Amino acid sequence: MTSHTPRSRWRPLLASVRPPSFSGRLHDARTATAVGRWLGAAFAVCFVTGLLSHYLQHPPPWAADALPSRPVWGYRLSQGLHIATGLAALVLLPVKLWTVYPALFVWPPVRGVRHALERLSVAALVASAVLEVFTGLLNIVQWYPWPFGFVQTHFALAWVAAGSILLHIAVKAPEIRAHWGRRSAGTLALPAQDGPDRRALLLGVGAAVGTVTLTTAGQAFTPLKRLDLLAPRHPDAGPMGLPVNRTAAAAGITAGALSHWRLEVIGPDPYRLTLDQLRALPGASARLPMACVEGWSVDARWSGVRIRDLLARAGAPPGAGLRVTSMETSGAYRVTEMGREHTEDPLTLLALELGGQVLSPDHGYPARIIAPNRPGVLQTKWVTRLEVL
Repeated sequence: MTSHTPRSRWRPLLASVRPPSFSGRLHDARTATAVGRWLGAAFAVCFVTGLLSHYLQHPPPWAADALPSRPVWGYRLSQGLHIATGLAALVLLPVKLWTVYPALFVWPPVRGVRHALERLSVAALVASAVLEVFTGLLNIVQWYPWPFGFVQTHFALAWVAAGSILLHIAVKAPEIRAHWGRRSAGTLALPAQDGPDRRALLLGVGAAVGTVTLTTAGQAFTPLKRLDLLAPRHPDAGPMGLPVNRTAAAAGITAGALSHWRLEVIGPDPYRLTLDQLRALPGASARLPMACVEGWSVDARWSGVRIRDLLARAGAPPGAGLRVTSMETSGAYRVTEMGREHTEDPLTLLALELGGQVLSPDHGYPARIIAPNRPGVLQTKWVTRLEVL
């Protein structure tokens, strides 16, 4: 009787193992390059506008007084583009992964140092891109099923994704160049019969991106609001005809607390005002957009008292900054700060009315901040204290 060692028993089985093969067409460099150009453009716009949003919300100390208050629609445009291109990436990223996923099963899996570095860069790129787009999508619907902080993680992932994209482009530059256009050498070397199918695929992807954009952009670009079918917000839906992210109840604002409300202004000449006294001060009105990080925005007419007038009454020196405190019991933006570009802007108001009506509790009654070119999370509601900086 012949005895077999465990190794000899497994040898026939191992010999029969082969990596999967892919007979489907369009898993080629030309298709990957064409889709990759669109995806790269979407990520580039997302990255730049995301940096703008992050530094407007969390400015470094040296930049706090330099953040511009004009144009008034600046944040509305940049954040609208951020969300629109992020949603486009939701369509483009799966298609891009579909075009290249057979490369995950090449054999042997590593063919040298350069190949190993390439695969590591692809792993970092895919992981960071998928997480970035996925967490961004859940943020715009305000659902956070994870234990980590969204803002910090999303910001860090953006840098990882951007670095991975640049590294990937550098590694794949020869192949990208060879398949960049229809008449490029690498493209011409591909089977000619695949051309019509490739164009049909790209046309379908473009149509899908266009459909997603048209049915979501209306939350920020109000001429398209009638087509706003897939966006999580409609610009006209909410109390007083304006969306609300955080209600008075969610912020812990009670009727009892509101009945004792006073505005405290801290400066060289501090003072306190009742709501009637605040309303008796010279007023101002401005039509300004409320633009939120989730991508929705809408113009509205706000009325109240200019912040610069309130600071001047407190003896604030020219160019003074401002710390704003809300009545809400908790929240990452219960206390916010404002640089001189905004405090000196005549359009920056402590608003008391919206559309000619007294603010509702959900919109910050009795008083809230409204300023040009400023993220919605910094348009503090239920203001109870202003402190000159």
